[in-house]
Amino acid sequence: MAARESVRTVPAPRTTPSAVGGVAQLGLAHTADQDRADAAPEAADGRIPLNSTARTSEVLTVLAAQDTDRLTVRDIVSVLRDRAFALLVVLLGLPNCLPMPPPIPLICGLLLALVAAQIAAGMSAPWLPRALLSRSIARADLQRAVNRAVPLLRRLERWSRPRMRVFENDLGMRAMGLLLLALALVLIVAAPIVGQIPLGLAVSLVGLGLVERDGVLVMAGLGVGVLGVLLNLGFVYAVFSAVVGLLNLGAASTGMV
Repeated sequence: MAARESVRTVPAPRTTPSAVGGVAQLGLAHTADQDRADAAPEAADGRIPLNSTARTSEVLTVLAAQDTDRLTVRDIVSVLRDRAFALLVVLLGLPNCLPMPPPIPLICGLLLALVAAQIAAGMSAPWLPRALLSRSIARADLQRAVNRAVPLLRRLERWSRPRMRVFENDLGMRAMGLLLLALALVLIVAAPIVGQIPLGLAVSLVGLGLVERDGVLVMAGLGVGVLGVLLNLGFVYAVFSAVVGLLNLGAASTGMV
């Protein structure tokens, strides 16, 4: 008997409630026409095209598998498509979950601040300046972060489900945007590794919770974010105390002379 080719299949679409308020703003709502259009046949390159029910881990895996040495911000947004707001939050948090060289944390923090401000303003789709869309990141760096994150994301996705959906209305999403903006501003000035990693984890959890409509994940991410902010405040206080101590020591030495 001739060996049959193995066929990769896309999971059957999940039934989701109608989107209202903040869900529509995040781009998580889909019409029946969009769902039929998303259920496209397998692409010529062998990869399964993303559909409206693809999980976060699947989207990130496809993104990291793009056939290019560097990915521009425009490439990333085009892959994320109509779920760009929520998945951009996840994507901007992931690199900071690992020790990353400058200026990656700074760039992620600035981009996250821009995205968060637009969520807080109630925009329906993300806007990025043309100069920013042309900026790129090495696919190897992105793939390294995604490969570390995907196993954990898949475990979280098996456990996650729509619940505590307090952020799905317009007011809740605007408040979520302000909270993400606060995390982004702290991330911009975060201490390397010690302050950066907790904030990256917090942003990733919040973004995943928004994608999955899971308020428990969102609250968990905000809790980790509070811890990250406190760690950074402690780092700033330690540096400030050390500088003051050195100045006092120098003044004392000058007085003794």
